[in-house]
Amino acid sequence: MRPFVYERPANVADALELHRDGALYLGGGTNLVDLMRLGVEEPTRLVDVSRLPYGEIEVRPDGTLVIGAAVRNSDLAADRTVRETHPMLAQAVLMGASGQIRNQATVGGNLLQRTRCSYFQDASKPCNKREPGTGCPAREGEHHNLAILGHSPECVATHPSDMAVALAALDASVRVRGRDGERTIPFEEFHRLPGGEPERDSNLRDGDLVTAVEVPPLAMPSRYRKVRERASFAFALVSVAAAVRTVGATVPDGEGGVVRDVRLALGGVAHKPWRCRRAEDVLRGAPADEETFLRAAEAELEAAEPLRDNAYKVPLARNLIVRTLLDLREAS
Repeated sequence: MRPFVYERPANVADALELHRDGALYLGGGTNLVDLMRLGVEEPTRLVDVSRLPYGEIEVRPDGTLVIGAAVRNSDLAADRTVRETHPMLAQAVLMGASGQIRNQATVGGNLLQRTRCSYFQDASKPCNKREPGTGCPAREGEHHNLAILGHSPECVATHPSDMAVALAALDASVRVRGRDGERTIPFEEFHRLPGGEPERDSNLRDGDLVTAVEVPPLAMPSRYRKVRERASFAFALVSVAAAVRTVGATVPDGEGGVVRDVRLALGGVAHKPWRCRRAEDVLRGAPADEETFLRAAEAELEAAEPLRDNAYKVPLARNLIVRTLLDLREAS
């Protein structure tokens, strides 16, 4: 690990001023410090923002959650209001990492964590994401857990966050403070697909500081479901965040009712949390039955472009969507 300067600013203005010339913000450090040890990240200065006044969860009168960027993941998952009003968010956080890591990791850092693609983490290997223009050996190499949607010839990495998948489905937005003032970024526009610039994970500008996430109220049953290679903790092979509201009678065999509203996002399949707009369009106003759910999942996955060893993710994602929607229909 190369030498660096450590700073702990007393306020936001100082933090923005210190973030220059190769500096990086430090929250919980659960991903960044690992990458520094691996030689993937080599900041000249760490600006510790974990003690800035963004450690609270506010509930507005209309039910919107304002979650400070410095809130610890374990505190978010344990928050009584979050568990009652946005259960998919609490479930997603609890399925990410270990308890020890959740106690240290922050909301802002979770959104900005970087891919776990083995070529990105191995500084001795070429990687367009770590060093643009060097190539993507994952395309012909080890890619069984990498992207099937939205990837490019330059990068097939996936975004590792569980929390972000739920926030994508919840129509959240990210509050950012930059040198030009404060602005809000819709969550769907926060992360990027790789295109020709895989080194850029988000649409943040240089020096931008994530200060909070806003989550609008949710008036329908929701759930986060994740498939991973081991039960203790692991990154998602495929995950789904879903919420659905149906109207009309549902008879005992499970048939009946119409989908009035739905939110759907996938994790583990793309460079960013993947909002399933095509599937949602198929579902709204359609019968709430297994045939519709299957048709919606297949419509979304028509765009999939699996590689040699990850085609299994297509039927896995399809089955995960259908099973989760069936479960939620019963609760709607």
